[in-house]
Amino acid sequence: MDWLGARIDGPLVVIRAIHFFATAVLAGSLIFGAVVAKPVLRSTDAAMTVVRSQILRTAWTGFAIAAASGAIWFQLQAASMSGLPLGEAMTPDVLLTVLNQTQFGLVSEIRLVLAVILAGCLAYDGLVLSRWLGLASVLGLTATIAWTGHGGSTAGEAGVLHLTADVLHLTAAAAWIGGLVSLAWLLVETRRDPGRASLARNATRRFSTLGIVSVGTLFLTGFVNSWFLVGSFNALLAIEYGRLLTLKIGLFVIMVAFAAINRLWLTPQLVFSPESGPQPNSLRQLTRNSMIEIGLGLAIYGIVGVLGTLHPASHFL
Repeated sequence: MDWLGARIDGPLVVIRAIHFFATAVLAGSLIFGAVVAKPVLRSTDAAMTVVRSQILRTAWTGFAIAAASGAIWFQLQAASMSGLPLGEAMTPDVLLTVLNQTQFGLVSEIRLVLAVILAGCLAYDGLVLSRWLGLASVLGLTATIAWTGHGGSTAGEAGVLHLTADVLHLTAAAAWIGGLVSLAWLLVETRRDPGRASLARNATRRFSTLGIVSVGTLFLTGFVNSWFLVGSFNALLAIEYGRLLTLKIGLFVIMVAFAAINRLWLTPQLVFSPESGPQPNSLRQLTRNSMIEIGLGLAIYGIVGVLGTLHPASHFL
């Protein structure tokens, strides 16, 4: 398949994008629960039970999709590495060779262990220890994606910096884009039950702070990654990899613009009181903007799925 002049493996790109987004939703939901929902809803047990239940359902959905797409990704990657058609590559010899003799296989084994631990933690979510262990596991599951991409193949001390930037980039993206899914659910529930309006406002404010930290981290780590993978400003426009990265940056800027509108304009308008309740128009716009941000985030993960299958622009300089 050709896109913007780049020859790409369509099925591999699609399954990578689905896996990355599902993992982000999984991680973002647990981060949202620990950093946003728990502090805001600490004094409201009934609301916390409802929100925690929704977060857990979101996490399980993300986990199921991530697990299924991860298994398919491994099979497609094995076919790609072996140079064989998918049907011929699905043999024990080929699969075990990829699993035991490649970095991708080693990372897959580590991620499988983390996924099993995480599943156990989600199943026993009522335990405080399980929640914290689950959060640590999902952060590891997200971070280890870095070893499957270009960051994991950079050698030397520069490779450590590149890999560190990639890990932070993936984590920040999951906290923001993945966490938006849980925030959107909370806003939808608030529109159905105005009695939770003040909680939604506080959660939105706290999530905005998390978003600012995430955006700052994404900007800095994105600059580092671009330095390694693009190498020059000219390459952003002259080479396929650079053009796709430029498109990704453009979508990121649009997401930041929507986030700024949410924080600086819409959230302050959410005036709640027992008499008047929430301002429905502001709440509706905030929900809509959050949905748009999620859609833009999904598009960005689609581009990331493509970029991971291409040679970096710096290879052509």
